[in-house]
Amino acid sequence: MPGCQPMTTTTYEGEQHIIAAAQHILKLLGENKNLTGDFRRALTELDSHLSAMTIINESKRWGFAEVEEQLKCAERKVMRWESNPSLIWDSGPAEASEYIQAVNEIHTVMETLGGLPMNDHGRPKELAFRAQRVQQIAMSRLEEELYHILVQHKQSFESKNIYFPPSVDFFYDESFVSVEDEIVEDTSQRDNSGRESTEYTVDLIDPLVIPDIKSIASVMFASGYDREFCEAFIGNRKEALDEHLSNLEIQKLSIDDVLKLEWDTLSCEIKKWVRAVKIIIRVYLASEKRFCNQILGDFGSLDSYCFVEISRASVLYLLSFGEAIAMGPYNPEKLFRFLDMYEVLADLHLDMEALFSEVANSYVTSEFHDLLRRLGESASTTFFKFGNAIALDASIHPFRRGEIHPLTRYVMNYIKTLTAYCDTLNLLLNDQDVDDPNPVLETDNGQDICTSTFSPMGCHLRSITSTLESNLICKSKLYKDGSLGHIFLMNNIHYMVQKVKGSELRLFFGDEWIRKHNGKFQQHATSYERATWSVVVSLLRDDGRTSLKERCRRFSNAFDDVYKIQTQWRVPDLHLREDLQISTSQKVIPAYRAFLGINDKSGSDKYIKYTSDDMEKMLLDLFVGSPRSLRNSHRW
Repeated sequence: MPGCQPMTTTTYEGEQHIIAAAQHILKLLGENKNLTGDFRRALTELDSHLSAMTIINESKRWGFAEVEEQLKCAERKVMRWESNPSLIWDSGPAEASEYIQAVNEIHTVMETLGGLPMNDHGRPKELAFRAQRVQQIAMSRLEEELYHILVQHKQSFESKNIYFPPSVDFFYDESFVSVEDEIVEDTSQRDNSGRESTEYTVDLIDPLVIPDIKSIASVMFASGYDREFCEAFIGNRKEALDEHLSNLEIQKLSIDDVLKLEWDTLSCEIKKWVRAVKIIIRVYLASEKRFCNQILGDFGSLDSYCFVEISRASVLYLLSFGEAIAMGPYNPEKLFRFLDMYEVLADLHLDMEALFSEVANSYVTSEFHDLLRRLGESASTTFFKFGNAIALDASIHPFRRGEIHPLTRYVMNYIKTLTAYCDTLNLLLNDQDVDDPNPVLETDNGQDICTSTFSPMGCHLRSITSTLESNLICKSKLYKDGSLGHIFLMNNIHYMVQKVKGSELRLFFGDEWIRKHNGKFQQHATSYERATWSVVVSLLRDDGRTSLKERCRRFSNAFDDVYKIQTQWRVPDLHLREDLQISTSQKVIPAYRAFLGINDKSGSDKYIKYTSDDMEKMLLDLFVGSPRSLRNSHRW
C-alpha cells in the first residue's frame, strides 16, 4: 500500500530517535563510578530491553510489508476459486499444488503475525483477521474437494471369491410335515474349507488419489482444522459403508421389526446377514481400516479414532440383528440359521480382534463375543427342543398304508444335514450330558472306529434316533392289524438304516448300529410273515376233522382277504419290497405246492381256486400301495 509507506517510515524513525536518546542517557549514567551494584544491574537490563526494541522495530520495518504482500498473493489464489465452478483437483495437479501452497502461505502469515505485538486497532491485527477469514474460506473449500475426491474415486469390489457354505433350508410345522429327501440332497457337499481367517483387503479408493487426500489432511491439520477434516472424512466414509450395506440388501430393522417377521422372510434376512457380516468385517472394514491408516497414520491415534467412528454404528446394528434372532423362538428349522450365524461369527473372531484391538473399543468386541455366546446357547437350546419335540409328537390315527412316517423322514433328513455342522455342534454339545441308548464299544476284531462315533454329536444323534424309535413303536400300536404294525416299523427302521448308511451319519452311528438295526427291520419282516402267513398256511394242514373241500375254501378265502388288504399296503423301497415278496413266496408257495401234490389224486382239482403259478404272481402284487381286483380263478 504505497500511500501508507511515508507514515510507516516516519513512525519508525521517531521511535528509533527516542530509543537512541534513552540508550545515550543510560551510557552517561553508567560512567558514574559511584553507582551501587544493584543500580548498575538495572541499567544493564534496561539497555538490553531497548536493544530488543530496536531489533523488533527493524523487523517490522523490513518484514511487515513482505508479510502483507505474501498474504495478498495467497488471498488472490484462494479467492480465484470461489468464483470458479470447477473443482480444483479436477483441474490438474499444478492447480491443486498451487492451492495447497497458497493455504500454507496463509498459515505462515498467521504464524508471523502472531509473533508481533497486537493492539486493538493496529495494522497487524487487521491483517491477522483478514488472514483468518481467507483461511476459513480455504478450509471450507478443502472440505468440499475432499468429499468430491472420496466420492468420485471410490472403487467397488467383487465378493464372489469369498467362501460361503451353502445355506440349509428346512420346513417345519407342529405336525412334522413331510420333508422330501431332495431338499437336503446337496448339503453333504458343505464343508468348512473357507473358515480360515486370512487377510483380504481391497482398495476402496483409487490409490492414485491417496497423495491428494493426504495433502489436504496435512494442510488442514497444520492450520488447526483437524476436527473439521475428521468430521468430513468420517461423514463420507459412513455414507459409503451404508451404501455398501444397502448393496448387500441389508435393511435397517429394529429388534421389534425383526421379531415380527414371518419365518420365510426372516430366513431370507438371516441369509443376507450371514453373507453381509463376513464381507463387511473381513473385507470392507479391514480395507477401511487400512485406508484410514494410509491417510491419518502420521497423526497419532486419529486413524483409529476415525475408523471406529466410521464403523461402530453399522457393526452394532449388525450385532443387534443377531441379538433379535437369538431371542427365539427356538423352532427346529431355526437351528440351521443359528449355526450359520454362530459359525460366521466364530470364524470372524480374529478379524474383530484386529479391527477393534484398542481398549477404548472394548465395547464393540464385548458385544460381539456376547452375541457369539448367545447364538451358541440358542443353537444348543434348539437342538434339545428338537429332541423333545420328537418325543412329544403324538398321533391319534395310524399312518396310511404302513408307509414311512413324515416324522421319520423329517428327523433323519434333519440330522443328516446337521453333520455339516459337526465341528460346531461338538463344541456346543461338549458339556451336555446325554443317555446314549446305543453306546459304541471298542471292538477286538481290528476294525477302526471313527472318532466321530464317540464324539458328543454322535452320542446325541444316537439318542435322537432312539427317541424316534420309541415314538414309532407307539405309533405302530395304533394299527388294529398287528401285521401292518410290523410293516410300518420295518419300513421306518429300514429308512433310518439307509439314511445312515448312505450319508455322513455313518461316521457318527458306526457299523455296529447299522448291523443292529438291520436285524431290527428284518425281525419285523419275519414277524409280519408269521402274523400273516403262518395262520393262512396252517389252514392247508389236515387236522383229521376238516374236509379237503373245506380246507381249500378256507385257505382260498383267507388268501383273498390278505390279497385285497395287503395290496393296499405299501413298501416304498423297491429292493425291500422285492425281498419281502420273495420271502413271503418262499414261505407260502412251497407249502401250497406240497398240499397240491399230496391231494393230487384225491380229486382236489375241483376245489382248487388258484394254481401255484397264479398265487406266485399274485404275491408280487402285495405292498405296491394300490388295491387290486382278484385274478380269475383257474378252477372253481
